[in-house]
Amino acid sequence: MLKFVKNHMETISGVEIFPIISLLIFFIFFVALFWWVITAKKDYIKTVSNIPLDNQNDDTL
Repeated sequence: MLKFVKNHMETISGVEIFPIISLLIFFIFFVALFWWVITAKKDYIKTVSNIPLDNQNDDTL
């Protein structure tokens, strides 16, 4: 099965760029996420972390 996929992918011209693009997207996403976590304000983090415990906004149907 893998032999079939490998041979099929080799026939596509320029296919070697797709793993590089995927790696760049993966790397850029996690660097941006890491940067957002590091630079997030402590008040915002505290507010968001208390949302599940906030019982004042319960709307019962």
